[in-house]
Amino acid sequence: MRPTTATLLVLLLPLLLSPGPATAAPPTDVAALEQQSARFAPVDIGADLTAMPAHERHALAELVRAAELLDNLYLRQVWAGNEPLLYDLAADTTPLGRARLHALRINKGPWSRLDQNAPFLPGVPPKPPAANFYPLDATKMEVEQWFTSLAPAEREVAHGFFTTIRRGPDGKLRAVPYSIEYQSELQLAAEHLRRAAKLTQQPSLARFLEKRAAALLSNDYYDSDVAWLELDASIDPTFGPYEVYEDEWFNAKAAFEGYINVRDDAASARLARLGRELQDIEDHLPIEPALRNPKLGGLAPIRVVNVIFSAGQGNDGVQSAAYNLPNDERITRDKGTKRVMLKNNQEAKFNRVLLPIAQKTLVPAALGEVSFDAFFTHILMHELMHGLGPHNISVGGRATTVRAQLEELYSAIEEAKADVSGLYALQRLVDRGVLDKGLERTMYTTFVASIFRSIRFGVTEAHGKANAIELNYLLDQGAVRATPEGRFSIDRAKMKPAIMALTRDLMTLQGHGDRAQAQGLLDRLGVVRPEVQRALDRLADVPVDIEPRFTTAARLRAEFP
Repeated sequence: MRPTTATLLVLLLPLLLSPGPATAAPPTDVAALEQQSARFAPVDIGADLTAMPAHERHALAELVRAAELLDNLYLRQVWAGNEPLLYDLAADTTPLGRARLHALRINKGPWSRLDQNAPFLPGVPPKPPAANFYPLDATKMEVEQWFTSLAPAEREVAHGFFTTIRRGPDGKLRAVPYSIEYQSELQLAAEHLRRAAKLTQQPSLARFLEKRAAALLSNDYYDSDVAWLELDASIDPTFGPYEVYEDEWFNAKAAFEGYINVRDDAASARLARLGRELQDIEDHLPIEPALRNPKLGGLAPIRVVNVIFSAGQGNDGVQSAAYNLPNDERITRDKGTKRVMLKNNQEAKFNRVLLPIAQKTLVPAALGEVSFDAFFTHILMHELMHGLGPHNISVGGRATTVRAQLEELYSAIEEAKADVSGLYALQRLVDRGVLDKGLERTMYTTFVASIFRSIRFGVTEAHGKANAIELNYLLDQGAVRATPEGRFSIDRAKMKPAIMALTRDLMTLQGHGDRAQAQGLLDRLGVVRPEVQRALDRLADVPVDIEPRFTTAARLRAEFP
């Protein structure tokens, strides 16, 4: 029997409740809650599969079913109370119950990710910064001291991406592999992946799916991540534990996500040439040469895809426009990373969100400089730049990583670095004639409009905080100016040196593993200033992001029940 929400909260509240900032009372009426959820504009998301053979469509249907299992896994990773809360709300057929269930599904928990994680349900605790990766009664200091006490090999496993930390019967901390912690769901997911592998006639896809199914059960993801980098098929799924945003203690534990995608071959071919420019960009980063990578990993595929289904952290609040994976520094060093551009998500974001934001925040003369091509190309370069710059570093003569040194500060700094260094790289490619000169006219203006789009995600979220850093820095440098009417203009002449300087500052602090400097930067610039807040206030009637309705996935379920 599953515990009810009320029973579970009675058990968990003594462990989960802790002093925190005062928040507004959760909305108690349907209209207020629906207004919160309406900030995500419903959009049909899918792809044309008419040319795809039936056996490949059947494989896609199996992949969708595998990905559906990741939603419950991710809910459990976010908070121990999420699953019973979901079951209780699913049984509540009142209009308020329906509205609460809708909001829970969007946010993957009872806290609004656009409102600094304020609860939208009564009686729930503050969102736990440790998520459900660590014992409910543990403190960060206790876990940190335990990590330090371990032998190096044990510490690597315990601090690694794919273990939870639990208490044994003796009360002592221990590392539990994901393959044990989430055994039931992962076994079912592996079965669906293997069925899809048998259905497809694309060898690299079958190889990846078999290896990923094995990885789910062995907890060793290295070989399957390499197979994912080598994947060359019309179906291009991403499936497994990857991003570490939910672990706000150490940015160490990976959350499960799934993207079931179909490749856009023509668009992928157009962008493939940019992957060949990465070593030149790395060699000319505005940082001391010792912090550059003399030889990047050999694999750097770029895939433009249309997503037909996403799940877990892949469908959590604000939707992904693109991603750069894997995050495992061993693979980044040995093999490289893969950049995946979600074209249909980006088109929906541009049309439903970015264009209306530009019309309300930029000076009228700048509106003609906002383009989808600039939006799309900068997102690509953002993802490419995640793989460049410092990752494996030395601090005090000790080999370590930027992620390990910055811990919970890492994600916001890394997102800001990818944004601004992406602009720096685009400027270099324009200057060298690799990209059309016309991009220079649109990329800075489109970037600034997109900053306002991302700050609306909230400065408790890594991307929102990163964009606050960028905008405040550019305002301080005079590269962006607020007019008396409360709109913003771009000084292109000042933008170039400002972008170069911020790229240098962010990558240098990463290369030195300078946690104190990172904290100071976040404290000083990772805030919403009054002139920015006034602009954001004018965007109340503009959606913050999209809420995908996976129409193609629904048709696949019906075709292959």
